[in-house]
Amino acid sequence: MQGTTDENALAPYRVLDLTQGGCLLCGKLLADLGANVIKIEPPGGDPTRGLGPFYKDQASPERSLYWFAYNTNKRGITLNLETEKGQELFRRLARTADFVLESFNPGYLDNLGLGYPALSEINPKLVMTSITPCGQTGPYTGFKGPDLITWALGGYLFVVGYPDRPVWISFPQASIQAGAEAAGASLVAHWHRTQSGEGQHVDVSIQECVTDLLWNVAEYWDLNKTIVNRVGNAWKTAHAVMRQVFPVKDGHVAILLMGGGWAGMVASDKALVGLMDEAGMAPEWLKTFDWVHEFDTMKMTQETFDKVAGPIGKFLLTQTKERLFAEAIKRRILVAPANTVKDILESPQLKARNFWVELEHPELGETLKYSGAFVQMSETPIKIRRRAPLVGEHNNEIYVNELGMTKRYVTTLKKAGVI
Repeated sequence: MQGTTDENALAPYRVLDLTQGGCLLCGKLLADLGANVIKIEPPGGDPTRGLGPFYKDQASPERSLYWFAYNTNKRGITLNLETEKGQELFRRLARTADFVLESFNPGYLDNLGLGYPALSEINPKLVMTSITPCGQTGPYTGFKGPDLITWALGGYLFVVGYPDRPVWISFPQASIQAGAEAAGASLVAHWHRTQSGEGQHVDVSIQECVTDLLWNVAEYWDLNKTIVNRVGNAWKTAHAVMRQVFPVKDGHVAILLMGGGWAGMVASDKALVGLMDEAGMAPEWLKTFDWVHEFDTMKMTQETFDKVAGPIGKFLLTQTKERLFAEAIKRRILVAPANTVKDILESPQLKARNFWVELEHPELGETLKYSGAFVQMSETPIKIRRRAPLVGEHNNEIYVNELGMTKRYVTTLKKAGVI
């Protein structure tokens, strides 16, 4: 990538982050890659600071674990964009910025004279990424989109859950997914800029990001004229509902049983039966079962699936998640544990990759554990360098040291409610 150093992939580039909620992940990912990300908050702090859980259950703008998680590696300043002076200061920052990230309602920044058309006039190379519930255009533009709504509009709630009720991820995952996709889209626009010298406006719809998670639901209609409905912890085929989550000794596992022409899946099925046989729990008929013809998912009946799933379910109840996963890796069986937070923290895979890192929080008198690099890169390694910023922590550093203001003037602006 043009303009990189040996230290960090995005080290030369500056990002102004105006996002909130889960969309903050976009700026965090760019910061992890080494970009100079400045989180801009209104005076008094970003609303996201009010989201829990909180450190030691003490609600405070400086103790939100949600805020901690999605703002590492960023510096932070306060700025009131709804004041004339605040808008002027933002334009000054934008003149030398490479990215602007925002998640306001469509038109909000335009009304302040800070939208992409205005900013691109003063900085033609700027990449501006806007993350909204339903995008900048279209019939749903301007719709309010809390997490539950974007899950529903994206189609996820139609296919996940039980026939009588949908089930959604209660943690605000939709905006986090959009934040991740927005980071990728921003880097695509950045690559284009390195080739052409031109910036652009990246329009990210949370609704569309949710739809991307549906895997092959849309294709089921396109190819088979079949509408996929909620069937609980299972997968619905033409003639059967195939259970996919099974209880084990210490929790649950997801297991994909599938035959027909899927050679790799047939091999997985047979390997599972082999594991059962070693434990003396494989019926004779299952050892010689014809997975190709009798378990073809497009023809298989509910009676056939239930017959196969019965002894498999009994075997799984004798196993632990850890042992099953270890055997699954060794034998190439399509089984995955339903991990708890504790399981993830104790994962030998993550420990082997030194995934967990510790950051000092002097204001708390504590060192906290964080998730580390999302990818290992040999020449430009990702490092979690700093904790999330306190409210206005870097005002002097940026306004005085980088913009050349006097400390007295910065104090005046603070008293006037500009920063």
